[in-house]
Amino acid sequence: MRLADFILDHMDVILLQWEAFARTLLPAATDMKSLALRDHAQQILEAVAKDLSTPESREDQFEKSVGQAPELAGAPETAAQTHALLRARSGFDINQMVAEYRALRASVLRLWMDECEPDAHHVDDMVRFNEAIDQAVAESIGFFSMQVDLARNLFLGMLGHDMRSPLQAIQITASYLAALNAGDKVSGAASRLIRSGARMQALLDDMVDFNRTRLGFGINIAPTNINLAQLFADELDLLRVVYPGRQVNLDVVGDCMGVWDGQRLQQLLGNLVLNAIKYGAQDAPVRVTVTGKGAEVLLEVRNAGTAIERSTLDRIFDPLQRGPEHQDTNAGTSLGLGLYIAREIAKAHGGEIDARSDATETVFSVNLPRGK
Repeated sequence: MRLADFILDHMDVILLQWEAFARTLLPAATDMKSLALRDHAQQILEAVAKDLSTPESREDQFEKSVGQAPELAGAPETAAQTHALLRARSGFDINQMVAEYRALRASVLRLWMDECEPDAHHVDDMVRFNEAIDQAVAESIGFFSMQVDLARNLFLGMLGHDMRSPLQAIQITASYLAALNAGDKVSGAASRLIRSGARMQALLDDMVDFNRTRLGFGINIAPTNINLAQLFADELDLLRVVYPGRQVNLDVVGDCMGVWDGQRLQQLLGNLVLNAIKYGAQDAPVRVTVTGKGAEVLLEVRNAGTAIERSTLDRIFDPLQRGPEHQDTNAGTSLGLGLYIAREIAKAHGGEIDARSDATETVFSVNLPRGK
């Protein structure tokens, strides 16, 4: 008996073994009914049987082996994709889902060989069966990962939203205590609260912005007519207060008027300067230059220090990255999102950001169109 016919004729036995194995996948399978445990298993097997019965060229086999199986135009998601979606929502992890397919592969082939004793003429059935199961696994993993990513991003979005109100209450209370002039101890404690609240706010803003980009919304901007030179001067004044031991210089050349989101560009500059303060030479100034030229304004942030390796420079704008020598020391004050968000802010304004580094200095350059 050919394998496709065997699968269809022995569907009940195969599903029984699928269900028995799925029941062992704890804790997700706890209290799940038979129908839920067998979720889409029959449709997956029917799809496999249909695949086995469909004529297939060597070229078709090769395309399937590299994950390029043809998709039916206008077809809804496959049974394997739907199965993955429901398994993710039921609390299964990805290893448990893949284990289901591994057990299915073994049980089908074992049952078939025990009953039919397939000969050499059935080798092609076995090859194509494994290809079909691998295709189902690939479809399931893709959908499972997508569902997990979506759930995580929604969780981060809700977390960021819910954290804003208590954090604002802390910051307002700290400012109130600082204004009381109730002695050095109270003033000092209030100052520490204000600084810590500012760091928490920056981390929260980074998390929320990162989450927006991962959901496909991008960085939200509200452009107005602004003077970039004055805007950046105000931001650097705030940074000098937070880092009184570091020298940060600002040089402005030319016309710096344009249409931008002022708060977002202050955030961009702050991220670049904080990066320079953390990773640059501690005894050398951070130099910020703003140059208006034609239809663009060029922002450059320079710091002296050890050159950034090429491999690090190539991925420096990737999310969740930190300098290798700061992997642990800054874990509590940085999510590794600053440069990634700076790039997204630049992109939202139609601009570009670049980094270069040598033994003399490291330079981050941002080209910003003036807008309309």
